Amino acid sequence: MTGGYDDRGNRDVSIANPAGGSAAHPVPAGGRAQPAPGGPFLIGEAMTGGYGRGADILHACTIAVERGEIAVIVGPNGAGKSTAMKAMFGMLDLRAGTVRLDGEDITAISPQARVREGMGFVPQTQNIFASMTVEENLEMGAFVRRDDFRDTMAQVYDLFPVLKEKRRQPAGELSGGQRQQVAVGRALMTRPKVLLLDEPTAGVSPIVMDELFDRIVEVARTGLPVLMVEQNARQALEIADKAYVLVQGANAHTGTGRALLHDPQVRRSFLGG
Repeated sequence: MTGGYDDRGNRDVSIANPAGGSAAHPVPAGGRAQPAPGGPFLIGEAMTGGYGRGADILHACTIAVERGEIAVIVGPNGAGKSTAMKAMFGMLDLRAGTVRLDGEDITAISPQARVREGMGFVPQTQNIFASMTVEENLEMGAFVRRDDFRDTMAQVYDLFPVLKEKRRQPAGELSGGQRQQVAVGRALMTRPKVLLLDEPTAGVSPIVMDELFDRIVEVARTGLPVLMVEQNARQALEIADKAYVLVQGANAHTGTGRALLHDPQVRRSFLGG
């Protein structure tokens, strides 16, 4: 990858959803989002917490993304990258900090309720229904909708043409990169307000990784914010509008992707010089 993303993608907004203190533990579906002051479109602010009764993994960690941005979370193994993403989605207990989406405090609502509020989340593993066809997987993504979702499915097929070609094939028979496309496509079927991706290029070839990053850029250019955890730090920083380097669950460096790519300390510590 050479970083030449400036002229890629499109600006079709139709695939995106047009609607544009101390934290409690996640609660069952049916919790309510509460009005909150203005700020970034999605922000996890000063998040501290971990899994169950275990030790804190996040330590006053702050992650945010604006409309139309790609924000990436990078850092060494064990830095808390995926944990920060899961905290944004409500999958672990926060002992301090808040999560706000589009001006609403969603800290105390469940992951299921966050999907209804407009969060699309693609986990790193077990992110497809392997025995179902590609098209059935996409239909499952529309479970929160009551309108006609055929136009959205057509847009997903335009974004990932191979999925249209293989729409009758069981998703478990696809290549790793194609399965990731199914997972992202299914999340897009909800018409989310923001898309969260946990290591979308894990285990795929460099060529497929480049193609996935191209598609992520296209998605962001529809106006949909994208927050992504990524192990391929250099390539992720090349497409990032904003980037966070985490170390031991805390913010170590924050800036634009370009600035961090050229930061001597970041390069030396995390990018191999």
